This record gives sequence, C-alpha cells and structure tokens, in this order.
Amino acid sequence: MSIKIIAEKCTGCTLCVKSCPFAAIKMVERKAVIDLDTCTLCGACVESCKFNAIDLKKELGGADADLSHFKGVWVFAEQREGKIQSVAYELLSEGKKLAGVLKTELCAVLCGDQNIEEELDHLFDYGADKVYLLIHPELKHYHTAPYTRAIAEAITKYKPEIMLLGATTMGRDLAARLAIRVGAGLTADCTGLDIDPIKKILLQTRPAFGGNIMATIQAPRHRPQMSTVRPKVFKKIKVAAPKKGEVIRFSPVINAEDLLVKLLEIVADESVKVNLSEAEIIVSGGRGLQEAKNFKLIEELAAILGGAVGASRATVDAGWISAHHQVGQTGKTVSPKLYIACGIAGKIQHLAGMQSSDTIVAINKDPDAPIFKVATYGIVGDLFEYVPLLTRQIKELRG
Repeated sequence: MSIKIIAEKCTGCTLCVKSCPFAAIKMVERKAVIDLDTCTLCGACVESCKFNAIDLKKELGGADADLSHFKGVWVFAEQREGKIQSVAYELLSEGKKLAGVLKTELCAVLCGDQNIEEELDHLFDYGADKVYLLIHPELKHYHTAPYTRAIAEAITKYKPEIMLLGATTMGRDLAARLAIRVGAGLTADCTGLDIDPIKKILLQTRPAFGGNIMATIQAPRHRPQMSTVRPKVFKKIKVAAPKKGEVIRFSPVINAEDLLVKLLEIVADESVKVNLSEAEIIVSGGRGLQEAKNFKLIEELAAILGGAVGASRATVDAGWISAHHQVGQTGKTVSPKLYIACGIAGKIQHLAGMQSSDTIVAINKDPDAPIFKVATYGIVGDLFEYVPLLTRQIKELRG
C-alpha cells in the first residue's frame, strides 16, 4: 500500500498539485513530492498525470503486508434519514469488548451531510472513543459507489484492524463492495465475535450448511478483518459515564465515475406495516396453523398484547403471509422481551433468528419439538385451543 513519484517520468507540469484535494503534493526542484502524512491515496493525482509518473499501489493485507500498522476497532454507524440505526449501537457495545481485549480504540464511522453532526453524541454514549465523520453532499442518503469510495479512503489512510457493519440491506451491500475495494476478508451474518487469546485476531462465528453447524472463521493475513452482524444479535448498552471523544472530520474525494448512477427520489414502502426488529412483543405462527386464514388467531393475540406478528419460513413459502413477517436465518433476527411461538416446531433456521429473546413461550402439540429446548415456558397442546384462551384471558385481565 504505497504511492511514489517516478522521478524520470515527472516533467514538473504541476497537474498533480492542482488535482490533489488535500494539498499533499508540492514541487521541489521541478519534481513532484508527496507528503505521505497528508496523502489519503485517493488516486486523484494518478488520474490527472498525463505522463504515468505516479505509481499507486493500494493492496491491503496479504502475506507480505505489515499487519502491525493496523489498529483499532471500527463500527459503521448506519444512518437513515439522518438518524443512526439501532444496529450501530449494538455493534458499538460488542466492539467495546473486542477493543478492550485488544487494548485499542473503538471508533465509529459516520457518513452524511453537515446535518448528521447532531447525531455524534449518541455514538459516544455507546462507547465510541473516536468518530470518523465523513461529510459530503453525496453521502446524505446511502448510495453504494460514493459510500464505498469514501469509507475505502478512510480505511486506507487510518488502517483499522477490525471493521464491523450491520447485516442490513445497506450493510450487506456496502460490506461486499468495500471488502473488494480494500482487499479485506469478509464474514457475513455473524452471530458471535471474539478475540483469539494467543493470536489476537478476530474469531467470527456464523451458521453454515443451512444452519446445521456453527463455523468460526478467521482472516489472519488480511486487514481490516470485516464482519457483518444481524440486528438484535447483540444487546446495545450505554456506557456508565460517557465521555465525548475525538471527532476526525474527513472530506472524501468523490469523482464523476462514482456518480454514474444518481439517486433521483426516495419512495417509502407504505405496504410494510411491521418492524419486527424493534418489536418488544412478537407472536409468531408456524405450519401448525394449517392454513392462511388461521393467522387471524395470531393477529388477535398480538393486537391485545400490543405486539407484532411473526411467522416461520414455512408459512411464508406457502404464501400464507408476507415475507416482512418472517423470523429466522433467512428472515429477521429478533430479540423481543416476549416471543410467543404458536405451532412452530423450532428448526435451527428459526431458532437462529429468535433464541436471544428475553422470554420465549412455545405452544405445540409435539412434546419433542425442538422449540421447547429454548423455551422459557412451554405448553404442550393444540394451539387452536390455547391461543384463543390466552387472548380471552388477557382481554379479561385488561378489563
């Protein structure tokens, strides 16, 4: 990862000096000289040089790289419409533990326009020691190419050891592009993170082979070590006495080629009426409901509890309910205070999405159903008898 001037090719034309957005190049005896402490390796000078006099190499990691230069745990602070998403705070809480073991800094990376600065204090509340604030008009709303370009520049300049992102629609899209851009290893949909006590590298655990085993993956030769983690896998915990840390303002270079696709309009999907990831109470239905019309039982119980309706993959595949309600490895990962599973057997794919719930109540006719292994309370019986009974009793208790 380096940049240098090829002296015999440099003509002293000063085109590179004029193109550098960070004023990192000056002329000395009619030859360009780069200040490596200021340079971000953005490549603007390379594109402007007509004589191929600038050699830029941006490979990160690899067997020959000096990995000791990479320090710090970074968390991508995903924001939508100017508000930081909950998954960022969850990752900061977990990242604090990792940074503690490594005895390094926990940093957040926040992208947006000038108005995003209002959100900075929340990142320090959840343990960030430092915030890298990437400001540009094109970063106000998420757009793959500008975000990738901006964060890749920051990674190249500041060299984080670990980079964590939420396994959301945005995080998954960004992580894949970013890993390729900086030459990093990436483990997707992690359910556990730890540090190897001897090697001091990140241990990334995720379901594999359809969720039948849990695989722990390492990236010993590449930096940063990158992981995406589903929302609600970790708990968000505010620090006891938050201190406002350092804010590093970074203005990325976003070129015309990064804007080949332009964002014209954002249209909200009004058909999505449920936010399972944020629900504190979820009542879910499975194959035991027998047919689509019986989801009415689940909806009535959820309504009286003030909760959301969830579903197993089998019911979604059968067309009984929309995919917005699906809980599990291929649906939403949830962690409500109360999760009621009705007619759900509890295959490992479903358990992976809800077993971190505070209290789990299972209703199933099969006493050997796997759902009972994770349930706090279990009812072995017919859901068509017990779900209406629960609904009636709760209505009576509430007057």
